[in-house]
Amino acid sequence: MIALASIAMGAGMTINFVVVAPLARRAGLTEMEVAGILTLSTLIYAFMIPKWGRLANRVGRKRVMVFSLFAMALTNMAFLFALNAALTGVVTGLSTFFLLVFVRFWFGLLSPGLQPASMAAITDATTPQNRAAGLGMLGAAMSIGSILGPAGAAALAPFGALAPLWGSIIFCAICGVILGYALPATRTGVKTTMRPKSLNARDPRVAPHLIFLFIYFVAIGMIQQTLGWFIEDRYKDVMHLTEEAIVLYTGIAFACLAVTMVFIQFGYVQPRKPDPRKMLPVGLALVAIGYIIVNLVQPYWAMCLAFLVIGSGAALAVPAANALGSLSVSREEQGSAAALLSAAPPAGFIFGPILGAGLYQLAHYIPFYVAAAVMAVLATYAFTVTRHRPLNLT
Repeated sequence: MIALASIAMGAGMTINFVVVAPLARRAGLTEMEVAGILTLSTLIYAFMIPKWGRLANRVGRKRVMVFSLFAMALTNMAFLFALNAALTGVVTGLSTFFLLVFVRFWFGLLSPGLQPASMAAITDATTPQNRAAGLGMLGAAMSIGSILGPAGAAALAPFGALAPLWGSIIFCAICGVILGYALPATRTGVKTTMRPKSLNARDPRVAPHLIFLFIYFVAIGMIQQTLGWFIEDRYKDVMHLTEEAIVLYTGIAFACLAVTMVFIQFGYVQPRKPDPRKMLPVGLALVAIGYIIVNLVQPYWAMCLAFLVIGSGAALAVPAANALGSLSVSREEQGSAAALLSAAPPAGFIFGPILGAGLYQLAHYIPFYVAAAVMAVLATYAFTVTRHRPLNLT
């Protein structure tokens, strides 16, 4: 149940990269302005995560999770109305920018509670022996949601350029209702000896994994921010793309990634449980190769094949990196380690989109080559250093 809510949260956060990036440019905003809007909300989101975690300790995990899902639905609805006003000319110029900034500010302020509350609920419900598995599945659900959101945009785009946003709004609201009725009440402020020990981000056992994931998600944020523009600028004259078509083709590319990621995750990683030290460099290398292929091939179908390669790599790399981070500490500390590692995606998305937009303005192909280079460096580190470190399985 909590995993379903995490999928909804991940989808609601990332669907904006498919819909907002191309449509906001159509509304008159520059690439840097669009990236700045999303970066600001992500910065606030990351800042508010620990505050919502403390609130969940006081008022209960369930209440915070349900509130966060409805807050995401409502703030995304407000953002949809603001974007539609800009596209129809009701709001123009700088007013468009400040209106969208204002709406996304409330998204970053009100919606981050699901992540810390759900992780705390999983920690409460698991024993030290199965805690890593529970937290790992929660992270996988968030990652799958972050991919399925853009993929779902492909299915809804034929109904209108803004239809994917409506889909994410309804999905979050439905999950909020289901969670409110089906999830048992969670405890508040209970402190026991079984609670995980607190960890500092500078802890030498966790810090390398945290930095590693942060760099990875900076590169991912660069691509998610610029892919819609890349497709529009590369194929607009060849395929005569409308607003709906841009959202559709961007969503299809992400759908290719999503299908492969889900297939590899549940068809190989979960049943086989391979050594994460071996998975990590292979996954990163596949992501790097996929990004290079995107730039080298011209037909749209070939680009989609490249995203199949990227999805295969991401399905190996992300779970492996999270597993290695959690296994670097004792079982009693794995809850805190997972909470620290969960900060890497939003932190990476603070810098990734704005960096990607800046590079994209220099040349359309630069973000993919830079992201590929980052993945290659991480793969080299994983192969030469991480691969030879012992796992803490006790």
